[in-house]
Amino acid sequence: MTRLILDSNYFVYKNKYYQQKRGGAMGSAFTQVFDNIYILEWKHDLIKHQASKHKIYRRYIDDIFTTMNTSFDEITKELEKAEQKDLNIKIKPIIHETVQFLDITIMNANGQLKTSIYHKPSADPYYLPHTSDYPHAIHRNIPYTALLRAVRLCSNLHDFHLEQLCINVSLLLNNYAPKLITNQFLPFFQVNKANFLIKRFNK
Repeated sequence: MTRLILDSNYFVYKNKYYQQKRGGAMGSAFTQVFDNIYILEWKHDLIKHQASKHKIYRRYIDDIFTTMNTSFDEITKELEKAEQKDLNIKIKPIIHETVQFLDITIMNANGQLKTSIYHKPSADPYYLPHTSDYPHAIHRNIPYTALLRAVRLCSNLHDFHLEQLCINVSLLLNNYAPKLITNQFLPFFQVNKANFLIKRFNK
């Protein structure tokens, strides 16, 4: 069945039919599952290496985040070994004290882990517009869930406060009434027993 699916990928380009000889269609549910199985086997040695060093290894689709406490040369050597297992898989490493992984900025601040929300420079400050034709319950939940995401991803109060301001401005730009925003922000701090932060942030 696997061979049948992989050998039966066709697409149209400029009114001509072509057969895909390598890889699979990324929109296919089967391809995604098959890719995960293949990558699990491919990365086995790298995971084993990280586990032996008691370091972090995380992957989401084709993005990998890992920590290492070794020299640049040793890191490069391990990545080259992984890449040699399949020349079709290309690794583009970003090795730095501060990196972006998905929507998080992760920093090694003098040995302390620091995280905050990463905003892509090309991304607009977009939330579901309040004028869109959706149930009011969805609009009401957006400010609260945006704060919940911020508190989960920001490791200190300063970054959380900056993100709260960013959320507030983004919601205003998307036609959310100031009163609605405030009415959703307040329960967040009350539920999490952080009312004192409201006064601190308003100073």
